[in-house]
Amino acid sequence: MNAYRAKPLTYPWPPFFYMAAFAGAVGLGRTLPIAVMHGHGWVPWLSGSLLIILAVCLDVWSVKTLIERRTAVMPHRCSSHLVTCGPFHFTRNPIYLGYTLMMVGFGLITLNPWFFIMASAAVAIMTLFAVRNEERHLLSRFGFEFERYCRATSRWI
Repeated sequence: MNAYRAKPLTYPWPPFFYMAAFAGAVGLGRTLPIAVMHGHGWVPWLSGSLLIILAVCLDVWSVKTLIERRTAVMPHRCSSHLVTCGPFHFTRNPIYLGYTLMMVGFGLITLNPWFFIMASAAVAIMTLFAVRNEERHLLSRFGFEFERYCRATSRWI
């Protein structure tokens, strides 16, 4: 049996990667502040708030879709169905995209550029260590159907 058929990850790392990136952005913002021009008061705050609301809605919609399709929500569990509807119709990783948008939103609210840098780093780390393993898992489980889905749907945006 293919090792990737069993489960994509040994531990649910993705939320911890994003929590570490968030903590890193806060810590770096306090210890190594980057001078930014202050925005027009309410514009970055409103933009960041709307982005965070969008991110939370995307995450909730994604989890709801996975639960409705009776497949694994946690990234270290074996997928029982290939989900291509709901937010998965637009992106293959809507939950991770939601986490990333949330970090960008906090960056806008706090005017801390480290959030943008750490969000970019989190995307790179997620792609290398989680997304590729999940994709190998889905490819071994669903074969051609997953390949067709990958051709039709982008990985992130």
